[in-house]
Amino acid sequence: MGFRVFASVLDLQSPGAQELRRSCSSRLTLLQMDLTKTEDIQRVLQHIQAHTNSTGLWGLVNNAGFNDTIADAELSPLGKFRACMEVNFFGSLELTKGLLPLLRSAGGRIVTVSSPAGDMPFPCLAAYGASKAALSLLMDTFRSELQPWGIKVSLILPGYYKTGTTCDPAFWNLQKQQLLASLPQDLLQAYGEDYVEEINQQFIQFMKVAVEDLSAVVNSITEGLLAANPAVRYYPGQGLGIMYFIHRYLPYFVRDLFLKGFFINPKLPRALRREHHNDVKKA
Repeated sequence: MGFRVFASVLDLQSPGAQELRRSCSSRLTLLQMDLTKTEDIQRVLQHIQAHTNSTGLWGLVNNAGFNDTIADAELSPLGKFRACMEVNFFGSLELTKGLLPLLRSAGGRIVTVSSPAGDMPFPCLAAYGASKAALSLLMDTFRSELQPWGIKVSLILPGYYKTGTTCDPAFWNLQKQQLLASLPQDLLQAYGEDYVEEINQQFIQFMKVAVEDLSAVVNSITEGLLAANPAVRYYPGQGLGIMYFIHRYLPYFVRDLFLKGFFINPKLPRALRREHHNDVKKA
């Protein structure tokens, strides 16, 4: 569309980076960046500033996202919460703040990909959901505060799409094994290994509904960047309308039942099952 684009990738030799080189024009510049490393972010900021000082920057798209844990909040190590926050919140915060002078000079746009998991308590997504909730509130605050500068801020809240390792059963099986190996024995006894196994199996089954065609998300991002009056929130993906209707207007227990039926419905933890109580009585 004639834009000059700076696209950050974690690895310049990755299949995704190579695909961008093949499919995009010379107006695309690939920059290596790990959002958890301040030195990477500062290097990218310096590069962009050097190439846009005279023009300003029209748009920033915060698209990076990370999650490698599907488990109850109690079963999720604190390190997993911190890892999600580093990429999904702090990385986007640092990059956005660093680019704001250029965005202000152009009266530009900020478009950020968040998640419905940041609005609703999806079972077994506490670490990811909490980071996306923080990100969504941050961007909503930026939207309000940057309005006098003419900067428009939009959130993208997509349905479930197939990206990266999000739909790789082997990846999630490995994460499950690592989680089980890291759990304290008393916690593993209380919940049961089969509890974690069942969650993992349900999530792998849920992967089958992931949508491969990302065009709805891309179109939302494009509109957020180019529309004269972009929406504050975009909801690309099927089923989000009914999901948000239930979330906003029906009792909490209805929403919780819906999310369990739609996503993951964990079985009872081992310590709460009747057969466990019977075993304890016999002992």
